[in-house]
Amino acid sequence: MPRPPRIEQSGYYHIINRGVARMNIFLKDDDFKRFLEIVAIAKDRYDFTLHSYCLMNNHYHLLIETKHENLSLIMRQINSTYAQYFNKTYDRIGPLWQGRFKNWYVYNESYLYILLRYIEQNPIKAQITKHIGEYRYSSSWSILNEQNMELLDGSLLFDAEVFEISGKTLTDDEMKKFERYQKTKSKLNANDKKPISLKQKELNAYFAAPQDFTQRNQNILKAIKDGYTQSEIGRHLGLSRSTVSNIVKRMSASPR
Repeated sequence: MPRPPRIEQSGYYHIINRGVARMNIFLKDDDFKRFLEIVAIAKDRYDFTLHSYCLMNNHYHLLIETKHENLSLIMRQINSTYAQYFNKTYDRIGPLWQGRFKNWYVYNESYLYILLRYIEQNPIKAQITKHIGEYRYSSSWSILNEQNMELLDGSLLFDAEVFEISGKTLTDDEMKKFERYQKTKSKLNANDKKPISLKQKELNAYFAAPQDFTQRNQNILKAIKDGYTQSEIGRHLGLSRSTVSNIVKRMSASPR
């Protein structure tokens, strides 16, 4: 069976690739530096924004924003160039990567900011560091130490509020939401050609039937859990974001 085509639409993507058989792909400091140099070259050639990165010993995470339909070209250059460097440096032959790189289209704001936190907190999850910005091979470290500034030009992490939020530990509910996002397949919307979640219901489906305030508020919670933001729900219902936020707080605190 042929492999399904990748979504190439411009937008935000979470990219992961691992070493074959989970082998280490970064063995010394020069390897990390060379990988980032290769990403910088690809960035200049293909015109994308690198918002966040974390290079672990046997895999890497990238959060990139493409401006053109060229995701495969970007990743082909990065992965093939680094594999050539690694095999030559360590006198080895054969594939370096476990397989095709994995990518997820980031289809809403909630997903984007949870993902940003997830990437920056990878070293904390691996018990390498206790706070973001302490791990040398991450974008938060680069920003705090004013390194690789050109590579990260335009990153969301330059916003002080976003940087601070990125350091807040993901709750169990947020991790479950992140896992749902990662498992959800996307397709192109027939109307605007933008990728959308295959499993995500339209907001109308939550609020179409006649319902009292309690039912409406319960459906607001359901929509939040399914990935809609408070701003999106507020716009749909004609409510302010703060009103939706207060509803969510009350409903989350009340026993069910």
